[in-house]
Amino acid sequence: MSRNLSLLTPSGRLTLGNLLGALRPMAAGQGDADCFYGIADLHALTTAHDPARLRSLVRETTALLLAVGLDESTLFLQSRVPAHAQLAYLLECTAYTGELNRMIQFKEKGRGVDSTRVSLYTYPALMAADILLYRAEQVPVGADQRQHVELTRDLAIRFNRTYGPVFTIPEITVPPAGARVMRLDDPTRKMGKSDADAAGVVLLLDSPDVVRRKVARAVTDSDTGTDAVRPGADKPGVSNLLDILAACGGSAEGITTYGALKRAVTDAVVAELEPVQKRYAELADDPAYVTSVFDAGAARCREVTAPVLAAAEAAIGL
Repeated sequence: MSRNLSLLTPSGRLTLGNLLGALRPMAAGQGDADCFYGIADLHALTTAHDPARLRSLVRETTALLLAVGLDESTLFLQSRVPAHAQLAYLLECTAYTGELNRMIQFKEKGRGVDSTRVSLYTYPALMAADILLYRAEQVPVGADQRQHVELTRDLAIRFNRTYGPVFTIPEITVPPAGARVMRLDDPTRKMGKSDADAAGVVLLLDSPDVVRRKVARAVTDSDTGTDAVRPGADKPGVSNLLDILAACGGSAEGITTYGALKRAVTDAVVAELEPVQKRYAELADDPAYVTSVFDAGAARCREVTAPVLAAAEAAIGL
């Protein structure tokens, strides 16, 4: 069976965009692969953070991954699998500074800033370790992370040529198309957890009243008439609402006004979130169960990654 691997950085609270664009397709594909889904808490340390907030985000995210139906997968916290950090150092000893200097995250967020954490510079090596430890043959990746997976391939090839065949060279693939959800207040930007405090971002745990208020304030346009509710490149706000409605199982048939469209979107989103929130409430009342699931997942990850790390250490001379 093929192996699927994905890690989510707990940089913010999970959103409707995360659910429709990534989490729901991940849950749907569990029967077709051996799935490993982790929370990349080590990656969250590359920039300034509040430890209490990080712990809170991790607790919420662990329960939500179960609440959205990922209970057939191996779920784990990255920090509970030491091989991630251990192999990352060996890959740092394989990478070149010129390669890391070209990484877009460092170029945009850290280059030339004295307070930049060293981990922001080296975290592509940790991301490479995340992938190579699980011998994933294919890595679905979006455009924003493609450069890092290309570096992963380069490091694996270089390590194998220099020290012997240890790593599987992953192929970059295009992930299955999930719904592309944009912010309600700015339909030119994706609805992501890094903007979770924005008025146009619907969180997975937003109450129906909050969802209603956010959708009611969604950007549309000044069109009027019976054909105003239609998708189009010149109507990004309306197109976004129509996409959300369709992704949540609703229909725009017969809708001719923006008010009716927003009511339909609200009803569809609330219905989509209701089972997730119900299951989350049950899990929040049983934190020991959530912890046990992630502890078991981490234990399996340690078993899976130990031979890869041992082979890499032996090859490099340790």
